[in-house]
Amino acid sequence: MSDDIRGMTAELAADPDSLVFLDLGEALRRRGQLDAAYKIARTGLTRYPELARAHDLAGRILCDRGERDRAFEAWVAALELDAGLVSAHKGLGFLFHQAGDLASADKHLAYARQADPDDAGTAVALERVRALQRAAPPTPTASAAAATPSAPSEAPPGPAEQAPAGSDLAAEAGLPFSFEEGSPSPVQDAVFAGLDGGTDGLLLVDSAGLRLGGGLRSPEGADVADSVAALLAGVSKEAARTARLLELGDWRGLAVECGDGNLFLSAPTDSTVLLTVRGLDMPMGRVARFAERASTAARAWLERTG
Repeated sequence: MSDDIRGMTAELAADPDSLVFLDLGEALRRRGQLDAAYKIARTGLTRYPELARAHDLAGRILCDRGERDRAFEAWVAALELDAGLVSAHKGLGFLFHQAGDLASADKHLAYARQADPDDAGTAVALERVRALQRAAPPTPTASAAAATPSAPSEAPPGPAEQAPAGSDLAAEAGLPFSFEEGSPSPVQDAVFAGLDGGTDGLLLVDSAGLRLGGGLRSPEGADVADSVAALLAGVSKEAARTARLLELGDWRGLAVECGDGNLFLSAPTDSTVLLTVRGLDMPMGRVARFAERASTAARAWLERTG
């Protein structure tokens, strides 16, 4: 257990009403301890059922656990309490995108983008959605309009204008969702355009766990890119913290040899992580060199789009 988590746990034990549960739950989520994180979030919600950020935390944890219908309800509940909560709009944008409802995803992500214009991850996600819309314009639905303000400059909707209860909105949206991957994203493909191997086995992730580019599949062929991206959130900070504690200087890469393949983690920028995955037929030294070339391509793309 890290010192930060240990300290927050002790603080919460000393004062069960402390709002530190929000930071503790998020820290546990980033470490992949989802059951423990959800227990913290659920306990916090019993004490603060009217706190939008508590519902938002629960939504992130449930989404990581693969319980996306429940995550949907948690984020809708968050917006009922705080219609301008950017992180909840981002969460719903992700779910609508995965469900194939690109019009609704656009509304939520556009709001988040306008409210936080410096968030590069949201900008990339919005461009991803709009690229897919240009390729195949969808039929808009009424559900997201009910849950989303049209622009952050507008006042949050009053009680009569707010979204319906989570279960009702979920029914309107056709939940449970089908999360099958749609067509490849031109935005994701553009990151490593021209690099040998393209997007295969390369995954660029921001500090919030959002996939910025690349793709990743399991040995069975299932698309696991977004799930792995969520697990990689915070890895860069943890690696930097470990290197600092050991007085090793700035970290540059982390090699992991597995039974069926080789992994290499690198940090193209301070706020991004790049995962390179290759088979055992490629020696780790070559994997590291390839990862360096991919990092260079990622940095160049981030500079162009930033």
